[in-house]
Amino acid sequence: MSLLTTEPTRAAAVSKESPAGPARRRRGRAVRGQLTAWAFLVPALLVFGFFARWPILRGLLISFQRTNLTDPPTWVGLDNFRSLFADPLLATAVGNTLLFVALAVLIGFPAPLLLAAVISTVRRGAGVYRFLVYLPVVIPPVVAILLWKWFYDPGSGLFNSALGLVGLGPYSWLESSGSAMLSLVLEATWAGMGGAVLIYLAAMVGIPGELYEAAEVDGAGVRRRVWHVLLPQLRSVIGLLLLVQLLNTVQVFTEPYVFTGGGPENATLTVLLLIFRYAFQDGAYGQAAALSCLMVIVLALLSAVYLRVTRTWSSS
Repeated sequence: MSLLTTEPTRAAAVSKESPAGPARRRRGRAVRGQLTAWAFLVPALLVFGFFARWPILRGLLISFQRTNLTDPPTWVGLDNFRSLFADPLLATAVGNTLLFVALAVLIGFPAPLLLAAVISTVRRGAGVYRFLVYLPVVIPPVVAILLWKWFYDPGSGLFNSALGLVGLGPYSWLESSGSAMLSLVLEATWAGMGGAVLIYLAAMVGIPGELYEAAEVDGAGVRRRVWHVLLPQLRSVIGLLLLVQLLNTVQVFTEPYVFTGGGPENATLTVLLLIFRYAFQDGAYGQAAALSCLMVIVLALLSAVYLRVTRTWSSS
């Protein structure tokens, strides 16, 4: 009799407990998992905030101060911005930066796509070509620039020596204000296009071969297959790489600093190099911080406008 009465009672207890018990245990495991994740995440966020966010806030504060970073700062309000806009070198630096961006987009943006399209047609030794294309990315930037500085040497440089064999030159690549910026862009294109080539090659692998076959059946030539098949399939990748290149070229510093120091006659003085001069040559940290803040605003606006345009373009 006791067995008959105990089993229904135990079953009833299990049936009463089953809806809430497992759900409560799942919630407990989820809470413990979230606490564990935050335990690992909070230290990383604190370190990132200290080394990334705090310098940004500190730079914004310095843009309204006059300081040498050792003595107590003096609050000057907008004086740093006024003296910045009164400096004629600001217009020169902005114009040179825009020129570098324009040349880098015209020369350096289509070059990786064309090179990737050529390599994608290679059937034998494709890995060697990929290695050779990516090799400049592995070379440290300063080493690559010093190597190209020897290439550009007006006396015994590689380029003038090669052109001398056909009766041309010598040319003052870096000493002439007319060719100095173009020389910087050529080196920057060579040094930075390896990563873009590999990204394009990876994206091309994902394009269905049936699209090319259908275009070929319709009588499309190579140019039409590239225009109507390849480029539309790579549209999102092209947009992303274009945005990255714009942001990188606007912040160009290493090439003009190592190649020419901003010369000749400030022909390669860029905005970031001007910030460097303000801070570490003139000791005008307030003006350097003010120009840095303006540059951050410009980059944010450029990113927002570009993303809005590409979002409209991709949805159409």
